Amino acid sequence: MRILIADDHDLLREMLVMYLQNEGGIETETAADLAGAKALVEENDFDLVLLDFSMPGMDGLKGLTQCLELEGSHRVAIISGTATRDVAEEALAAGAAGFLPKTLSAKSLVNAVRFMAMGEQYAPMEFMRAPEPEEMHPLAAKLSQRERDVLKGLTEGKSNKEIARDLDIREPTVKLHMKTLYRKIGATNRTQAAMIARDEGLF
Repeated sequence: MRILIADDHDLLREMLVMYLQNEGGIETETAADLAGAKALVEENDFDLVLLDFSMPGMDGLKGLTQCLELEGSHRVAIISGTATRDVAEEALAAGAAGFLPKTLSAKSLVNAVRFMAMGEQYAPMEFMRAPEPEEMHPLAAKLSQRERDVLKGLTEGKSNKEIARDLDIREPTVKLHMKTLYRKIGATNRTQAAMIARDEGLF
């Protein structure tokens, strides 16, 4: 079985090679970007090509499509540490042999590679079923957690002293957080900050 591992992280490539070669009966080649991967696919026969979703040249899933269109009987799978479930579903729909999160254990990864090389499609159920993380409110995204806590206190009409007590911090620290959060949300005073937070539906 011949596997091509294309990933721009040297350490990850080396780890994958080690995992697979320890199994016996698996030969590996490596590339650091899409151009290198495509050149190797054009010159060699591979049972499976693993493409890192974020490596140079990929441009989303365009790299997957380009590899699938190359001549040969190779199958192509996406491996990623950052891609979402939506990306995984798109990749599978586009004809990928599978989707491998980089959080997979060594044993699961080797089993998945064998599974895909034999013609099956693979995606870990726990990843595909996991709820998507909720998007953070755009106003909240501008602030640190502590600034959000202080702003919440302002919308509740609390004094600096009360906010400091609730958050177990000193009053000067509350004032410092207020100064920075005012700047970030475009407020000039505590009343305006509270109104902006309420108008934007933050609290």
